[in-house]
Amino acid sequence: MNAPTVLLTYQQAWLADQSPVKVWEKSRRIGASWCQASDSALLAAAENGMDSWYVGYNREMAQEFIRDTGFWARHYQLAAGEMEEIALEDEDKDIVAYRVTFASGKRVTALSSRPSNLRGKQGMVIIDEAAFHEQLDELLKAALALLIWGGRVVILSTHDGDANPFNELIGEIRAGKKPYSLHRTTFDDALEQGLFKRICLKQGLTWTQEAENTWRQEIIDQYGSAADEELFCIPSHGSGVYFTRALLESIMDPAAPVIKYQLPDSFAQKPEIVRLAEVAIWLALHVKPRLDALNRRSKSFFGMDFGRSGDLSVIAPLVEDQGLKRRMPFLIELRNIPFRQQEQILFFVVAGLPRFMAGAMDARGNGQYLAEVAAQKFGATRIAQVMLTQGWYLENFPKYRAAMEDKNTSLPKDADVLDDHRAVTVEKGIPKLPEGKKFRGADGGQRHGDTAIAGCLAWFANGMNVSPIEFQTLGQPRFGRTLTDYF
Repeated sequence: MNAPTVLLTYQQAWLADQSPVKVWEKSRRIGASWCQASDSALLAAAENGMDSWYVGYNREMAQEFIRDTGFWARHYQLAAGEMEEIALEDEDKDIVAYRVTFASGKRVTALSSRPSNLRGKQGMVIIDEAAFHEQLDELLKAALALLIWGGRVVILSTHDGDANPFNELIGEIRAGKKPYSLHRTTFDDALEQGLFKRICLKQGLTWTQEAENTWRQEIIDQYGSAADEELFCIPSHGSGVYFTRALLESIMDPAAPVIKYQLPDSFAQKPEIVRLAEVAIWLALHVKPRLDALNRRSKSFFGMDFGRSGDLSVIAPLVEDQGLKRRMPFLIELRNIPFRQQEQILFFVVAGLPRFMAGAMDARGNGQYLAEVAAQKFGATRIAQVMLTQGWYLENFPKYRAAMEDKNTSLPKDADVLDDHRAVTVEKGIPKLPEGKKFRGADGGQRHGDTAIAGCLAWFANGMNVSPIEFQTLGQPRFGRTLTDYF
């Protein structure tokens, strides 16, 4: 359905989403419930529409939603009755509910939050401020039963702690465990899309950026220490280590090595033919046997985090066996390796992977060069050139952790690899590596969670929709797989 222009962009996006189950992780005071009432009014008024069953956690919310539905009925010039208070029979007592009936015969009804109230119902269920319902798990179970006969389930909420079932639901959606549609709107998102301008229009005020900034700060001050949770979608107590030691150790493979290669500063000044030859010998001795040992029928992927003089470059292959389990057969850590030799090593590895599918590469800063030439060689649809942002971390780290929890991936059993992953923490609700927080590895070298980023990129590549390369072209590769290719 077309959303009316009275709605802001994020509200229009919500109404345009017709997914069977959709979830809105939101700030307070952005008009989410009011927006949802417009959808319920249109749906109930349509000839082939359906009933809506609104579930709030108190009577005031129920009344407000029904009043909002009435407002939208008038705005759309739909034929509907006035709000009425009714009593619905329950197992042990009658339940007070509120209802608007449309000319179509369909109704929008606001119920209490008892799961049993949804038994026998059909249509769309709206669970508002889901995090604050005492029996959310049971309520969701009852609501999802309506999907069998073509119903829909709509869930809206601010957060109420990181251990809350609502936050766990959000995590499962981001991890790909629940096939639900997810929207996220913070207070700043709403402001950027015109919330305060709309408030000014309604109140007859003149909008200025200064007035908006002042109002924003006033709202934040009102919420005080709860502002992050109430306004910015950050569940309280949402900080700390993201990957537990027990989880990491449970997927570590002692047979998978970490292949380390470090060169002195003087190496970069050697003639190119010498650099090519020395690295080719190292590849033949240390990497080729590992590549040759892979099952040639397995599909393969890789992730690469880039570093040059300080941080490591890490290449993380991932292979998929016949049972659809993925494992990391080895890791390559490169320290102080010139750009051209990193290219040489990467191309050698990818050329040796069986049925290569896709790779994802850190394309920030100097890494952009290597990601670009890799995309040119292996195909832009196969090489994802990833700019690592907070939004990317928020979307992909949960999927990576879910793969670990499902025992669907592995890591080499290595103390530095464990420490890299343990360096990922949750800051303002987002799993990420803290800026500037570096530590020393077992070899005394600087680390910054490099293998964690490479592993997450590999899992991202695993999700790319491409077909396998079943053969290599007959043309001579720029960097071959034997020493004689360089002479």
